[in-house]
Amino acid sequence: MSWETLIYDKPEAGIGRVTFNRPTRANAMNQHMLRELEEICAEISADDAVRSVVVTGAGAAFSAGFDLKDQAEAQPAGVAEWTPLLEADFKGIMSFWNLAKPSVAAVNGPALAGGFELMMACDLAIAVEGATFGEPELKFGAGIVAMILPWYVTPKVARGVIYTGEDAIPARQALEWGLINQVVAPDRLMDEALALAGKLARMDPMVMKRTKMAINRTYELMGMQAALRQALEIDLLIEAEGTDLKRGFMKVVREQGLGKALAWREARLSQPA
Repeated sequence: MSWETLIYDKPEAGIGRVTFNRPTRANAMNQHMLRELEEICAEISADDAVRSVVVTGAGAAFSAGFDLKDQAEAQPAGVAEWTPLLEADFKGIMSFWNLAKPSVAAVNGPALAGGFELMMACDLAIAVEGATFGEPELKFGAGIVAMILPWYVTPKVARGVIYTGEDAIPARQALEWGLINQVVAPDRLMDEALALAGKLARMDPMVMKRTKMAINRTYELMGMQAALRQALEIDLLIEAEGTDLKRGFMKVVREQGLGKALAWREARLSQPA
């Protein structure tokens, strides 16, 4: 089966590899990519020959998050229009968390916003030295679709990253916080990711599936799924009501492009309150 926004291959026995393939848009996730991601995960689930999955990005980025240019053009408004969009976003982020087979994120560059959240939802993660991470949503008046970060780090760290819209967390800091498992040189990333995925693929698939289920249920009993759904509902209220900040940001995106909008955002943040 062919895909427009993703590449799916099997580089080694027992291993599937999903590559976000919109390199000119920093692998930003649009609604089409999210639908294809759902289809690919269904294919992986049904393929007994695939026992583990590597997730990576084409080009220089892992994923910059959700496609703001598409959103600026569509201009969704109100609860009715935002609900299906945010539900699709949330489902996409949680794709590999919900997949019965283990996943390894091979982070080849920036993993931001929804891309950062999707990386955290993978079972394991390896990143290159120059990879950066973060949650920039509040910088342009948006909410966070999947509030996963508080489940990984201390409350002060989570609040600090989210409240300030931090989007330049270096790989070594992400490793120290436990967001990733390993930092490697760029030329070693895929070799190391495939080696780790190979270890997972050699485990008994029934035992691996049920062990992942047990770990996920541990988080469910701690309230993770309920908390994520509650945070999504709050994000829906944020997006449905909208902010002057985000409306201004999206206007610049539509009229001058995303690059100018990001510069506008940073210039605004450098001004006194």
